[in-house]
Amino acid sequence: MNNRKLALMRLMDSRKKFTARELAERFQVSIRTIQRDLNDLQELGFPLYTEVGVNGGYRVLPNRILPPLQLTQHEALGLFMMIEYLENVPDFPYGSIREHLAEEYYSTLPLDVQDLITRMRQHITFLQHHAVQVEAVTTEILGAAVDKREIEFIYHSRQGYKKIQAFPIGIYYDHGYWYMPARRKDRVLLYRVDRMQELIMLGSIDESVPSLQEWLNFKEERESVEVVLQFTDFGARLAGSDVLFKSVEGNEWRGPVPLEEFPFTARKLLSYGPEVKVMEPRELQQQVREMLERSLKQY
Repeated sequence: MNNRKLALMRLMDSRKKFTARELAERFQVSIRTIQRDLNDLQELGFPLYTEVGVNGGYRVLPNRILPPLQLTQHEALGLFMMIEYLENVPDFPYGSIREHLAEEYYSTLPLDVQDLITRMRQHITFLQHHAVQVEAVTTEILGAAVDKREIEFIYHSRQGYKKIQAFPIGIYYDHGYWYMPARRKDRVLLYRVDRMQELIMLGSIDESVPSLQEWLNFKEERESVEVVLQFTDFGARLAGSDVLFKSVEGNEWRGPVPLEEFPFTARKLLSYGPEVKVMEPRELQQQVREMLERSLKQY
């Protein structure tokens, strides 16, 4: 594909309407040459359509094919590995296109690069330890968050199944699971996406719902207590990849934790086993101890 056709794709992708004469004048070629270029792009799959009449011209369909990337060999290999990784992230938004995308991208690469990728795939893999849920809803949640639209879903909590109505703020992926913070009434609650099912869009829209980035940067205003944790060397390494405790310094973590988050924090700390000790406060120590005692009673 020559540079003029690439520039033509980028220009048409602006979603404006152009006549063949306007395009010919812009690229300083004949109308016949532009029409031949446009026909070539259509044969390659670029979704052009023509409007006839006095005010007619060429437009691009909304679900258009974007221009190809111009990459070095290292960039091409890195991009393919990223696509491979995304294929292994469960319930990825718009995940139905991932396998198709990898195949399409692979087929456009030179044969020597294809051969290199084939050999590289024998020496790298991405492991995921959680099965994909039956009903993946991340795409719908992401769309509702962008539109600030309320959703309704069935949620499998510790107390059983219940119907929830809430405004999703967004989704994030952490340690093998997708999480959805959502505003319900005047509170923001956290839901695990794999425990959601039967999601439907509701009509309510609330422009005051924050974005995920705004929520993550929001200063905590709930009543909190300073928590002090002492990690072992190994525990500190584990905490380094933990969103909650990654700011550990010198094997010690200090930070305010809302009182209502103590049960969640206690369960989180249990996953560290003997690699962490709660130094303060006593209320959190007690909650960890009670959870341990309940676990021991099963044996």
